[in-house]
Amino acid sequence: MAEAAEQGLPVRNSIPDGASGLERLIEIGLALSAERNHDRLAEMILLEAMSITSSDGGTLYLRTEQDALKFSIMRTNSLKIAMGGTTGVPIPFPPVRLYNAETGLPNHNNVSASAAITKKPINIPDAYEAEGFDFSGTKKFDQGTGYRSKSFLCIPLLNYSDEVIGVLQLINAKNAAGEVVAFTREIQRTIEALASQAAVAIDNQNLIEAQKALMDSLIKIMAHAIDAKSPYTGGHCQRVPELTKMLASKAQAQTEGLFKDFKLDEQQWYELHVAAWLHDIGKVTTPEFVVDKATKLQTIYDRIHEVRMRFEVLRRDAEIRMLKAIAKGKNARVERKKFKDRCAELKKQWEFIADCNIGGEFMSQEKQDKVKEFAKQKWYRHFDRKLGLPWTEAKLLEKAPPAAEGWEQLLADLPEHSEAEYDLGEILNMCIQRGTLNDDERRKINDHIVLTIDMLNEMPFPKHLKRVPEYAGGHHEKMDGTGYPNKLKSDQMSWPAKMMAIADIFEALTAADRPYKKAKTLSESLKILWFMKKDKHVDPDLFDLFLRSGAYMEYAEQFLKPEQIDKVDITPYLAPPAPPPPPAPPPQAQAAE
Repeated sequence: MAEAAEQGLPVRNSIPDGASGLERLIEIGLALSAERNHDRLAEMILLEAMSITSSDGGTLYLRTEQDALKFSIMRTNSLKIAMGGTTGVPIPFPPVRLYNAETGLPNHNNVSASAAITKKPINIPDAYEAEGFDFSGTKKFDQGTGYRSKSFLCIPLLNYSDEVIGVLQLINAKNAAGEVVAFTREIQRTIEALASQAAVAIDNQNLIEAQKALMDSLIKIMAHAIDAKSPYTGGHCQRVPELTKMLASKAQAQTEGLFKDFKLDEQQWYELHVAAWLHDIGKVTTPEFVVDKATKLQTIYDRIHEVRMRFEVLRRDAEIRMLKAIAKGKNARVERKKFKDRCAELKKQWEFIADCNIGGEFMSQEKQDKVKEFAKQKWYRHFDRKLGLPWTEAKLLEKAPPAAEGWEQLLADLPEHSEAEYDLGEILNMCIQRGTLNDDERRKINDHIVLTIDMLNEMPFPKHLKRVPEYAGGHHEKMDGTGYPNKLKSDQMSWPAKMMAIADIFEALTAADRPYKKAKTLSESLKILWFMKKDKHVDPDLFDLFLRSGAYMEYAEQFLKPEQIDKVDITPYLAPPAPPPPPAPPPQAQAAE
C-alpha cells in the first residue's frame, strides 16, 4: 500500500473483493485452459483483462522469433476499434522491435518493449507526464482521433521457462463514475495473476501447435519420400488428401438426404488429414522397380534390351550361314533369298515380342502361345554365364549344368530368375495377361496396405487420432467384401474410409505421371468409376455425391491437364431419384380399413 501511495497510484479499485475475485480468476483460468483456438484465446485474454480493470482499450502483443512484439489483438471501446483476433480485421502497425536493428541496444523507449526486456510490469498513471518513454506515436494517434491516452499498464507474459512470450497492455482504466484513472497496485497484482494464467495457456497452445506442426512436417516428409522413390508417382500422396477432403467437404455441406448428419469437428478434420497423407506409408518398403514397372520384363532395368540382342545374334547367325553356304558353292541367289526371308521373319517376331512387353488390358491365349513358340528358337552362348554374379544369384545356379557354353532359348525361365521374392522368368513375365505385374509383384504391391495398417497401428496416436489406421487402411476395400486386405463390406466401413477409396482410384485413373499407362480423360475415368459403382466396388451414394456436387470437376480443373478435361454427361451415371411416396388414402378409406 505504501509503495502504491509513493508512486501516486490509487490504493483500491472496483475489482471484486475476496472469494468473488478469486472465483473470477479461477473461472477465467479454466476457460483459458479449455480454449483451443489461438485467435479466440488471445481475444479472451485481452477482453477479460479489460473487463476486470474497466479499461477502455488494450493490446495483446506476442513475441516473434525475430525478437519483436507483433500486434495480436487491439481494442478501444470508445472509438469502436476492434482489430486482430477473431475480427478478421488486420492490424496495420509493424511489430515493435525489442532491440535496435543497427546497434543491438535494448529498446526501452517503447513501454511494451521495455516491459518485455525487463520482464517487469510498467504502470504509468499518465502517459503525457511519463519520463523515459517515447509516447510520440500515442500522442499523434490522439491528435488524429481526439482521444486522450492516459493510464497505461504493461504486463509481460512469462512462460514456465521464464521467457517472455508476449505483453498485455491496458489503457485508460475507469472508475465507477466512468472517469479515467490510474491502474491501482491491487488491480496490477490481479492482472499479473491473470497474465500468468494467460502465459501458461498461450505457451501450452504454442507447444501443442509446435507438436502438431512437427507431426505434420514428419507426415509430409514421409509422403514426399514415398513419392520421391518414384519419379512417376510423385504427387500421388499429395493429391489423394486434397480429393478426400474435397469430398468430405461436399458431404458436410449437405442439408438433406443421406449426408445431412455427416459432420466433422476440428479434431476429426485433422484426423482425416493425417490419415489421407499417410494412406500409402507402407509403400516405403515397396521396391522402386515394382512400383515403377512400366513393361513386363522391367526390373531395375528393362531386360527387353537383352532379348533384342539375342534377335541380333539370330540375324547374324543367319547371315553367317548364308555366307558359309555360298563359300561352299551353293546357289548365291537362293541363299540370299533365304537370308532375306529369315531377316523379315525375325523382324516380325521381334516387333511382336517388343509389343507384348508393353502391358495392356488383356493378352489373349493366342498371343501367349505365340510368345512360347518364338521362345523355343535357339542361340549359341560361348561364355560362362556363372561368372561375375552376386553370391545370391550364383547360389541359384549351383545346380545348373556346368557347361561354359551351349545352346539357349530365345526366351526362358531360368533358375537364376527364381529369386527369393520375385519370379523374373522371361516367358512367365512376357505372358502376363493384364498390365505389367506378375503375381509376386502384384502381391508385393498389395502388401503395402497391410504394412500401412501395421505401421500405423504401431504409432501411439492420441485419442482424437485413433481412427487414422482405419481411414488410411481401407482405401483398397470394396463395398461387396472382395477388397483387400480385410475384405470389409460397406456396412463395416466409415464414410471417411470410403471417401479415401474413391479419391485413391480417381487420382490413379487421371494421373498423368504413370509409366505403365496413359492418363485417362475425365469421361473415361468417370465411366470406369461408374462400372466400379455397378460392381459394388465403390460406395454408390458417395459416387453420386462426387458427381452431383461437382467435386470431380473441381479436382479436374485443379490437377488434370487441359487435354484430359473433355465433355462429360453425368446423367447416365447418377442413380434415379427416389420415387415420391404414394398419396395418403382419403379419410373415409382410412376409416374403412
